[in-house]
Amino acid sequence: MSIRNISFVMLFFLVSLVGQAQQKITGKVIDGENNAPLSNVHIRSLADSSVVVSNKQGEFLITTLGKYIFSRVGYQDKTITIRNTSFLVVQLSVQTTELNEVEVSANSIGYRLKKSTATINIVSQNDITFGNSINIAPVLNKVPGIYMHTGALNTNRITIRGIGARNLFGTAKIRAYFEDIPLTTGNGETTIEDFELGTLARLEIIKGANSSIYGAGLGGTIHLLPKKSSVETSEITSEFAVGSFGFQKGLIGANIAGAKHSANIIYSNTHSDGYRDNNEYDRQTLTVVSNHFLNAKNELSFVGSYVDLKAFIPSAINQDDFDDNPTSAAFTWGRAQGFEDTKRGIFGLSWKHQYGQYLTQQTSIFTSFRDAYEPRPFNILSENTFAVGVRSRLIGNTKLFDHPLDWTFGGELFRDRHRSKTFENLYQDFPVGTGSVQGVLLSNFKENRSYVNLFFETKYHLSSKTLLSLGMNFNKTKYRLNDKFNPTGNIDQSGSYEFDGMLSPKFGISHELNSNVSIYSTISHGFSPPSISETLLPDGQINTAIQPETGWNFEVGTRGSIFNSRLQFGIAAFRLDVQNLLVARRTAEDQFIGVNAGKTQHDGIEASLRYRLVRNKPITIDTYLSYTLNDFIFKDFVDEEQDFSGNDLTGVPSDLLNIGLELTTKMGIYANMNVQYVGSIPINDSNSLFSESYTLATMKMGYKKTFNKIELGAFFGLNNIFDEKYASQLLINARGFGGNAPRYFYPGNPVNYYTGIQINYSF
Repeated sequence: MSIRNISFVMLFFLVSLVGQAQQKITGKVIDGENNAPLSNVHIRSLADSSVVVSNKQGEFLITTLGKYIFSRVGYQDKTITIRNTSFLVVQLSVQTTELNEVEVSANSIGYRLKKSTATINIVSQNDITFGNSINIAPVLNKVPGIYMHTGALNTNRITIRGIGARNLFGTAKIRAYFEDIPLTTGNGETTIEDFELGTLARLEIIKGANSSIYGAGLGGTIHLLPKKSSVETSEITSEFAVGSFGFQKGLIGANIAGAKHSANIIYSNTHSDGYRDNNEYDRQTLTVVSNHFLNAKNELSFVGSYVDLKAFIPSAINQDDFDDNPTSAAFTWGRAQGFEDTKRGIFGLSWKHQYGQYLTQQTSIFTSFRDAYEPRPFNILSENTFAVGVRSRLIGNTKLFDHPLDWTFGGELFRDRHRSKTFENLYQDFPVGTGSVQGVLLSNFKENRSYVNLFFETKYHLSSKTLLSLGMNFNKTKYRLNDKFNPTGNIDQSGSYEFDGMLSPKFGISHELNSNVSIYSTISHGFSPPSISETLLPDGQINTAIQPETGWNFEVGTRGSIFNSRLQFGIAAFRLDVQNLLVARRTAEDQFIGVNAGKTQHDGIEASLRYRLVRNKPITIDTYLSYTLNDFIFKDFVDEEQDFSGNDLTGVPSDLLNIGLELTTKMGIYANMNVQYVGSIPINDSNSLFSESYTLATMKMGYKKTFNKIELGAFFGLNNIFDEKYASQLLINARGFGGNAPRYFYPGNPVNYYTGIQINYSF
């Protein structure tokens, strides 16, 4: 071989080595709970200590195979060995002791919680773990500004800053989303309590009318984030628990992982006999979440949830029964054996496409259904709801006057069809013990409900420390009612109603006093339209004069950490002025009409503190406190010639306090103790009757240990440790009919326990 040929071979060999050494390995770093891209992640090579940093879209590029450490403030470090040049997805877990640094997704644009211009609370996976395994109420009630009434596992009412307190039998005027799928119906009602807690990664709660991208709901928005499927480890999860009042629960799940595709499937079956008569509860759930990272620019995800629920209804009881016989059901509900039998499903498919470094599109299509059958003493209700919709937005960033500007613009179209029929309940014509018996048809309605939300929101970095946020939401809501029951002499209630388009602006600003502490302020507008039933007059005609509730929210706050991050805090003061207050005026035992009756003023202070007492490797001990002070009044409220102006708002505690302690050890033992104080609550608008304040103590302890690929766990919990007698939900402004005393009270459970085991196997 000639020298020339030898030189050519050597040159080819050297070029090949350089090419191999300079391989392009691309990837993306995301939040493991909400799949939000994580910028500023430091990726350090253990071979040569070189560091690359992920960009705004979470993307990174490295050129050498080997072992790397991925680190970012607010997230747990992760070490990964990169063995090939395939596109890589890296999921980082939230560091629950530094939630102010976590990337929140509730605002869609994405920024760290400590830079938010609104009051946003995160309920972490750690908070859910330390709660009980069936009821979401104790978890939500630790969040300042929120109070969730719980009459039974299927009877709840959530209030945020007093909004929703006047709704009698469920949650209204508060929006909720499961990922990108609306859980709020076209009628404005929201149900989240039937979700399996084991399927949730975290909740992000925006309080007040502070989210222009979610329809500017008057009370706020609860964003449920399902557990995302892991692309790193396939595993099987199982849990079995038992407890007081015949409680039994089984859960099994599977995470199927691939390099870029994964799916998480969880099934649960829950049963309880209940503390009270006519209180049995059975629920099955199936939840599927899958993620498909097609390439660096395209991501597909699917979420689905199916719930099959049958729960009996003990209803509220009067004062004498509450004092002497709290386990009893309301007489007519017990005699009729009233219950709800519901099947509900929601399904959504999302596509996320990145056009470049500065522009991303995210589009979701979704559908949902609900079939329900509910025998009540006064009639039997049969319902069917089917909804479809689409939600799409562009998310971009650019520079304005040489400062970063992030923005999102999009829209949501929603339409649902609701069919409802009522029948006579003939239970009184049959022997005791028969229960409800369906009789003749009493009503037959078909409702078409639709809305369109157009929104935009921006965040403009005036400086490295100061952030300005502007937002706007436009809503157009329509109802169409078709009365399909027209016997001789019956009034045809068919009609349609269309609300004027509603513009809701938002303005917010935040400023970092230093690297650990920030202050913020917000002015925002919100609204809540009345339901179809509230627009009907007693003669069956549409009341075209009724108006949506509207309100302006003003707040200032601060959040951050001090003492070397051992103390984390958040404090907010707010005022919410509500006009055109919607009042459900009872005209019969089963009939209500809606009227605009005045104004309310909601002043309050919310505070949360978390302090790490001990933070060494064998053991950590955290203490926490959350406090809410409510001063909510009827500013101008005249109802049927009764003037309630100046009275306290009905159905809201005067104050709320949670104090707790959490312990975790390296050997796998963990424990939590929580004490909750709930102040007195006005039961009627005249303020002539208040509930008594009460204090509940709960605890949970457990053990988790990993042996090779198997993780074993066991837990035990006690609720209401000191057997406090209290009303867990109130039926405000109740009236007695037929000479009976009004039924205000849902008795809370006495001391009760639960215990269970967990087994996880990783492949």
